[in-house]
Amino acid sequence: MQQYEYDFTVPLRRMDQLFAGFFPWLAKQYDFASGGFFYAASSRLSAALAADIESTAQALNILERNGLIAAIPEWLKERLVRFFQAKQDPASGYFYDRDPLMRKDEVMVSRAIAYATGSLQKLGAPPLYALPVQASAAPDYLASVASYAKWLRDIDLRNSWRGCDRMASSGPYVAQLPGPEKTEYIRTALDYFAEIQHPQTGLWGDGSLYCRISGTFKLHTFYGKFNRPMPHAESIYQSILNCLRTENATDMCYIRNPINLLTYLRVQIPLHELYEIIDITVSNMARLKRPDGGFSREIGNSPSAPNVAQVKNGEFYPVMPKPVRLSLGLYEGDMNAGTQAHLLRLQCYKLANLAPPPLPEAAAFYKLLENNARA
Repeated sequence: MQQYEYDFTVPLRRMDQLFAGFFPWLAKQYDFASGGFFYAASSRLSAALAADIESTAQALNILERNGLIAAIPEWLKERLVRFFQAKQDPASGYFYDRDPLMRKDEVMVSRAIAYATGSLQKLGAPPLYALPVQASAAPDYLASVASYAKWLRDIDLRNSWRGCDRMASSGPYVAQLPGPEKTEYIRTALDYFAEIQHPQTGLWGDGSLYCRISGTFKLHTFYGKFNRPMPHAESIYQSILNCLRTENATDMCYIRNPINLLTYLRVQIPLHELYEIIDITVSNMARLKRPDGGFSREIGNSPSAPNVAQVKNGEFYPVMPKPVRLSLGLYEGDMNAGTQAHLLRLQCYKLANLAPPPLPEAAAFYKLLENNARA
């Protein structure tokens, strides 16, 4: 086949067209009262719901991915800094949302540390208090290398997505440990991960193919945090290609996770397969574009509790904490899917070795916010 048969600008332009109306949607999710962002439009319709850590950090990630951080107005920067700093518990160093159920989900609690500290760093501000390890409030499993190894081995991997998410959630705490101690904990985790990886598929745990790829994606965040390569990269690639060709992507995570893995693995992808991967990705994304301008996590409705949205399709799922609801779960765009869509765009351009052009509506975002404030 000739090079001209793989004109990557064709699917990538189709992808860019999916972002029409997105930035007006994003501006409407900003909550001037709290300084944070709501998860979805329906989040405003209930007094029980509020702007949350993950959605606000995800909105900031969208701005960063579109080159808008440097131009952030001072009034917005100050409100965002106050939002994240106010979420930190002085005694323990953890970051918590208003919903008390969030404290009972170890994955959400761990992710909130990464989201909040990462966002504050982008904004040039520190946390107000010591983080959990320094505050002697880290999870009990970090008491010793032996207790950490036992905790890892006790995690149920019959649902790879949830199990690997739990294992990877230890990363933000391990990263806070002092040098020699941190090295030992990292080695313990990576040795165990290598022991239980399926060499034929390169994946971890059980479940459907998309479930196992999503679990592998979760573990890649641990490898990436400590700048380590994932073993059996070529096997993982072949599993991803097989999955994209044969499985039905019903969740934005199913669309994003394989592409995220590919950019991390850096395997050599034949041009015809790369074109196929990007083309499938764009078609899948189009199914989750919503009339309000945003993207939805799922095909039906946007999940009201995104961190337990993986309970589907007859998959085994372990006992979960009570869901932390962020919206009413309508047919609408949501922040989780929006941030993934923008990351997907950048990663597909990167895989195609092309520079992403600016999205036309992005430059007007701050003006949209100011107009909303006056309305």
